[in-house]
Amino acid sequence: MRKLWTVLAALATLSLTNCGYNVIQQNDEAVKSSWSEVVNQYQRRADLVPNLVNSVKGFAQQEKDVLLGVTNARAKVGSTQISPDVINDPAALQKFQAAQSELTGALSRLLVVTENYPQLKSDQLFRDLVAQLEGTENRIAVARNRYIKAVQDYNVDIRTFPNNLTAMVFGYKEKANFTVENEKSISTAPKVDFNVPPTPAPAPAPAPATPAPAPVPAK
Repeated sequence: MRKLWTVLAALATLSLTNCGYNVIQQNDEAVKSSWSEVVNQYQRRADLVPNLVNSVKGFAQQEKDVLLGVTNARAKVGSTQISPDVINDPAALQKFQAAQSELTGALSRLLVVTENYPQLKSDQLFRDLVAQLEGTENRIAVARNRYIKAVQDYNVDIRTFPNNLTAMVFGYKEKANFTVENEKSISTAPKVDFNVPPTPAPAPAPAPATPAPAPVPAK
């Protein structure tokens, strides 16, 4: 009897392997892992915002509208519910993406404004924060690309025969993916030009005018 159960278990394992169950499991875990990295990098950016805003505020308090826009966008990101189920809900993922895109735009406008404040651009704390922000934006782009690729592999796999039958039996459905009109625009890290424009050289003094020759007296 024990041998019979052993044979049945082996056949069941072989059947699941041949029908793509293990591959679906691997791809599903890859999607979850890559999504966690996306969330971590976006959270890293959100954590930089308060210090960045305070740094700019010390030199450019009059830019309150821009600063308020960044603060509000960051608050909206914080209020967005992030759970593992987001990747199974296209509407929830779209809401998450919209909040992150709003913060991206607000940060870009803030950095454009800082170009008008040479003293701020020379502040070491501000320079360090912007360097961290640029690095985080690059990490976000890499994490997003990995997530997009993982979801594509998973979705294609569960639509391919015979894996689609296995997915149907075990309830595996397509994952939500990022959809943007211009992926390149949100994958470009914001930059600040820290090079202070050189002071133009003073114009040379005009040459002294040559005095007119004295008139010759008539004889």
